[in-house]
Amino acid sequence: MTSWYEGPLAAFDTETTGVDVETDRIVSAAVVVQDAPGSRPRMARWLVNPGVPVPEQATAVHGLTEEHLQRNGRWPAPVMYEIAEELAEQAGLGRPLVVMNAPFDLTLLDRELRRHRACALDRWFEASPLRVLDPRVLDKHLDRYRKGRRTLTDLCAHYGVALEDAHDAAADALAAMEVVRALGRRFAARLERLTPAELHTLQTGWHAAQARGLQAWFARSGAEELVDPAWPLRPELPAAA
Repeated sequence: MTSWYEGPLAAFDTETTGVDVETDRIVSAAVVVQDAPGSRPRMARWLVNPGVPVPEQATAVHGLTEEHLQRNGRWPAPVMYEIAEELAEQAGLGRPLVVMNAPFDLTLLDRELRRHRACALDRWFEASPLRVLDPRVLDKHLDRYRKGRRTLTDLCAHYGVALEDAHDAAADALAAMEVVRALGRRFAARLERLTPAELHTLQTGWHAAQARGLQAWFARSGAEELVDPAWPLRPELPAAA
């Protein structure tokens, strides 16, 4: 029987105006689908005119200027609907969804849907639940004592995954998928008997524990930064935001 990490996977990634899920906006997104390792991936891409200024710091990361997005991007409302429909289709087909640092991308998509479509992301998964595989959470749990950063670039270097055109949504999604496949192979003894649904549930607890550990480290360092333990989606946008 084929292990889940050798089977069909989908992956999702976004590029944004910043790092605040409550106020920043999606400027590009991609869903990548692959039926098996080495097979040709299928990619759906979206370019968005966010309707707000695009900071120079964000452009420096992903290369998308405000002028380019105004000329070539689509309005957010139909794009967010199409993305949610695509993710729901993958869930309905039983494909696990790889999302690097899922609470960021999925929460940002949820906020965009609430902003432009007056509905939550959860609505699309009432029939077929979402099964998320987050390489950041998996790696931190399976190799918790390894020192160093765990960005997508770092994980690709550690697991021998090529990352070309970093900070392009499709390239990052595909790389995250390959990292998850590499994780599965390296830790097969601990992962191959678990289903994606079981892993989804386990990652909820793993991420919460990781968040508590990071919060404790911030406290010892005198930092006031808060770490949200929710995974893969942060709680509903507060009414005052």
